[in-house]
Amino acid sequence: MPTDTTVAELLTELAALEDPRAREVNEKHGDDHGVNLGKLRAVAKRLKTQQELAVGLWATGDTAARLLALLICRPKAFGRDELDAMLRAARRPKVHDWLVNYVVKKSAHAEDLRTTWLADADPVVASAGWALTTERVVKKPDGLDLPALLDTIEAEMKNAPERLQWAMNACLANIGIENPGLRARALDIGERLEVLKDYPTSPGCTSPFAPSWIDEMVRRGGK
Repeated sequence: MPTDTTVAELLTELAALEDPRAREVNEKHGDDHGVNLGKLRAVAKRLKTQQELAVGLWATGDTAARLLALLICRPKAFGRDELDAMLRAARRPKVHDWLVNYVVKKSAHAEDLRTTWLADADPVVASAGWALTTERVVKKPDGLDLPALLDTIEAEMKNAPERLQWAMNACLANIGIENPGLRARALDIGERLEVLKDYPTSPGCTSPFAPSWIDEMVRRGGK
């Protein structure tokens, strides 16, 4: 496709990819689009990186268009305040997840935004702060106060709203997986709070219940 593809043309193309069955599945997870993600990625592969077009797609507010925007954007082209505004506007789970993982994590502003979002009163925004914190727990833990993070998780995770609870739980599990010295405490917190203990898990998949998650990953990795 020519590089001068317009936002309007892409909205028409995305609308033609709408699948009622895909929408039904997505809506169960809080997302309001019906485009198969494999087909969406194929469109992105064809378009390649186009920052200006990505900005235009994001501005439409359409969920499928925003997902496409996140696939064709240039993550390092966004300023700190732009990313903050985008995160606060990203209320759909998949858009929120892709924005954090595909864009913010690659930005020079990730650490600044991590600390800002972690302290935010909006639980959806705060969940992004916890997701970035988990990234640091795994890849760059130096400078993090891991016992203090466990204190916060212990005090707040049980009654946190769903998306924030999931993000805090992931941080708890990864602290336990990556840090043998804190593993017993992470396991104890998970056992006592019982967050996601009864979450249905498909055969062959790892349970999101932190103690089960920790035990399985430690077993696999020999940590």
